[in-house]
Amino acid sequence: MVIPPRSAYVHIPFCHKRCFYCDFSIIPLGNSAEIPGSPGITSINAYLDLLHREISIAPIGPALSTVYLGGGTPSLLNKKEVGDLLNKLQKKFGFQDGAEITMEVDPATFLENDLKGYLEIGINRLSLGGQSFDDSTLASIGRNHNRTQLIEACNWLNNFFKNGILRSWSLDLIQNLPGLTVDKWVEELDQAVKTEAPHLSIYDLTIEPETVFGRMHKKGNLNIPLESVAQKIDLETNRYLKNMGFSRYEISSYSLPGHASRHNRMYWSGSGWWGFGMGATSAPWGKRFSRPRTIAGYKKWVEQQESHLLEKTLFIEESIPMPLDELLMIGLRRREGVHLEELAKKSGWTQKECNANLQLLDNYWFPFLKEGYLLRKNGRYYLSDPKGMQISNQILIQMFLWWDSLELD
Repeated sequence: MVIPPRSAYVHIPFCHKRCFYCDFSIIPLGNSAEIPGSPGITSINAYLDLLHREISIAPIGPALSTVYLGGGTPSLLNKKEVGDLLNKLQKKFGFQDGAEITMEVDPATFLENDLKGYLEIGINRLSLGGQSFDDSTLASIGRNHNRTQLIEACNWLNNFFKNGILRSWSLDLIQNLPGLTVDKWVEELDQAVKTEAPHLSIYDLTIEPETVFGRMHKKGNLNIPLESVAQKIDLETNRYLKNMGFSRYEISSYSLPGHASRHNRMYWSGSGWWGFGMGATSAPWGKRFSRPRTIAGYKKWVEQQESHLLEKTLFIEESIPMPLDELLMIGLRRREGVHLEELAKKSGWTQKECNANLQLLDNYWFPFLKEGYLLRKNGRYYLSDPKGMQISNQILIQMFLWWDSLELD
């Protein structure tokens, strides 16, 4: 049985400029995004028209329990534009009582009154893209804000939070950036905790080929920490934040009690979701579909969808349960891991198939089980924290090799 989606992701692709590590589907506008009558404003208006049209032609579904406005930089939109999007989603699907409505914000794009405006129209959780508190680091990765702006933004969010106006908020940081040492990273963590953010997303730097960092790395000009240092940094993140009361509920996510992101947990649980916007991925009924990553491609797709409804993955009649290997991949990211046999049976495996195939997976995973990187209890498998989570990619590679070895219908 496929459970109807109760979450929606909305992609806002606009940024002042592209950060040096970023390969997301975005549209850099320079500083023209806030000048009336500028090409940037024209681009935003044209895109929002396409976004509203896509939401209009989406299939009807149950009321949403989580909404996430991501990007890009959603805080380049004004209060009315964000409010119109929320109204569109509410009229289309409805919102459950207590729905979590999250919006990503960038410190260089708003003032305190702007934040207050977002909260007035229904946003109740904000995710602040900080990445670093060090000015030289921020400049070296192409960010458009500085330390002072970031701390000021944190203070605004925390005041709203403490006064009960904002339900929760999160701060993003990137570990293992160029030039980072363990000592410098501890200073970053200390500053992050001092902001009193109840949720921290700590991402590892990923080097993507078609980025500034990708090209620098290819030439040997990117001074990223050695693997041994990167491991120490990750262990320090885990140790420090646990001592400060944070729980690691997913590989990259730490929260104080009651502040885990419901939208994040939806992704890692294998539930379905709607996706809207350029480059956005949706998987309402199990099968994933990604929209075109360029504005021209997205415009053409919306127009074709309006006239022919070609994308069948959006309709329950074409529902296909998420493949077992994908359920295992996303489930292992969570603190509670996965129950292999339960998932396999839900995917249609017989007891005989479970016995044979899951024993084979145990063989692939034997070194990790032996060393305690992967733990097994009452049929449930989960990564040890922190060492198992640190080498999660190696464990997943063996899982994919197992999957490819099976003779499945």
